[in-house]
Amino acid sequence: MRAVVQRVRSARVDIGDDLVGQIGVGLCVLVGVTHDDGPEQVTKLARKVHGLRIFDDQAGAMNLALDDVGGSMLVVSQFTLYGDTSKGRRPTWIEAARPEHAEPLVDQLVAHLRELGVVVETGQFRAEMVVTIVNDGPVTLVIDV
Repeated sequence: MRAVVQRVRSARVDIGDDLVGQIGVGLCVLVGVTHDDGPEQVTKLARKVHGLRIFDDQAGAMNLALDDVGGSMLVVSQFTLYGDTSKGRRPTWIEAARPEHAEPLVDQLVAHLRELGVVVETGQFRAEMVVTIVNDGPVTLVIDV
């Protein structure tokens, strides 16, 4: 699994005229799934993202985690994280898992994060979404598990 994690002041997902998910301070997590991902990667990613200490403490050092700042998460599935541009200019999606494999794992990730006590909003799988992210810092990490 691959995640692009952004510390945000706010983030939201719209589909057409409908607001699907919205958070204030927290993390926007764009998630990609590849073919050999399973429950082990879901658990590892959930724990990693939940425990990231990327929020500023009173001294301005990144020492605080999501729970410490009372933040929430917006989790959005994004198969394009496994796009391969090594040959030419048109990406291939060979490494991205098929929706039948990916969607249950993203759902498991959201459920696991909620079990950890995180307030989680989501996008909608296989939908054309507009994701608005107000990156804070900016702080952006790429995590592969």
